[in-house]
Amino acid sequence: MAKILTPDICVIGAGPGGLAVATEAAAHGVRVVLVDRRLPGGGDRGILPAAALAAAARQAEAMRTAGKFGLEAAEPEIDFKAVMAQVREVAASAAPAVSIERLATLGVILINAEARFTGRRRLFAGDTEIRARRYVLATGSSPVIPAIPGIEEIGCLTADTVFELGRRPGHLVVLGGSATGLELAQTFRRLGSQVTVLEAGTLLPGEDPEMAAVIARRLRAEGVILRENTKVTAVERRGKTSVRVRTEAEAGNDEVDGSHLLVAVGRAPNVEGLDLKKARVALKGNAVDVSAMLRTTNRRIYAIGDVTGAPQSAQTAAYHAGLVLKALLFRLPAKDRALVPRAVYTDPELAHVGLTEAEASKHRRKLTILRWPYAENDRARAERKTEGHIKVVAARNGDILGVTIAGANAAELIGTWGLALSKGLGLDDMASSLPPHPTLGQIGKSAAITYFAKKARRPLRRGIVRVLQLFG
Repeated sequence: MAKILTPDICVIGAGPGGLAVATEAAAHGVRVVLVDRRLPGGGDRGILPAAALAAAARQAEAMRTAGKFGLEAAEPEIDFKAVMAQVREVAASAAPAVSIERLATLGVILINAEARFTGRRRLFAGDTEIRARRYVLATGSSPVIPAIPGIEEIGCLTADTVFELGRRPGHLVVLGGSATGLELAQTFRRLGSQVTVLEAGTLLPGEDPEMAAVIARRLRAEGVILRENTKVTAVERRGKTSVRVRTEAEAGNDEVDGSHLLVAVGRAPNVEGLDLKKARVALKGNAVDVSAMLRTTNRRIYAIGDVTGAPQSAQTAAYHAGLVLKALLFRLPAKDRALVPRAVYTDPELAHVGLTEAEASKHRRKLTILRWPYAENDRARAERKTEGHIKVVAARNGDILGVTIAGANAAELIGTWGLALSKGLGLDDMASSLPPHPTLGQIGKSAAITYFAKKARRPLRRGIVRVLQLFG
């Protein structure tokens, strides 16, 4: 007979969002079962290795560009196996924080098995039947492999498997100019690989083109070949160590030969095998259909993160986890306001929160656009990181609608603007902030001040000032 568990909450998926729900609920004394066919943290497995590999690549680039500081520049000798060993070491260092033992001490029962629903309130995981009061789907997503002739025969790398490489690619061909594609393209170029990126549309789709251009310029300057509006029509193996990618573009058909093929064209929600129909959970496209409260069409089942079709990131999953915990633990209404910042971890970085200029212009006819360049910031000058700028999209009355930053440490700087948006702060609040000097944080303050500088030039305001001066 199957073992039967009756927890208050059953979480399916032990990625960032699922772990957050399970551990926080257990901390409040709630009985929790966590189900995942992989070890805990699996949904986050590509993020930390990517960051560690990019850090090694930055060190290599720092050696090449040391001359701008008056130091002797040198081409680094890269031991790729040693680099990958330290990447695995960094990834392993996070394992104890989400180990089976730690979860057990928190009161979370972990079941390593495939989950499948057998009814509206029943689920099987291995030889265990679970009858929970509430369920949370946090199964994440997996890389999409496009239906390109020949791709199944030759195989390809993805953002989840590229860290298993044992030798450095001689020429890495990247399919997709998404954030992931460009991050890995720059990383491998800095580690000594030739890199070609093939994008069917435009680079960084969904981002402000003006800001995406900052990233593209840097990558091209470092030797990454970026080809936009280029469709891949077929791939084939050439010899034992080479792949040929056939392309189609306005300029004509072409071929690109490389040593490795990396696919980064997007990710698809993990819904296969769950038998969601038996749970009466509807899909919207290939994602779980959820309300603003993240509740599915089965009122006892919630869904968070990538599986909902939301912007795919660990921070979105963690944000959703917080909303669902309020509903599950305290029965508090908590709507998804979609104010989660996102970032592209190239160098320089690109980060965004709120509406882009294109999105804002659909709702308002008159916008105020503010910019401030890194080149006008003392900290950026001192560190020779003067590429890029901040772009603030605001209403004419000073309300902040969205912010994009392309430049050094953009992902760190965007958090302040995310807080401002969530708390309803305006440009006057940001202009009156007092960041230390010299810091990159002053870039945001400088941009906000330009709003008032423009208003100061208006004839009416100048007239008021002149009248007041008559009174001493």
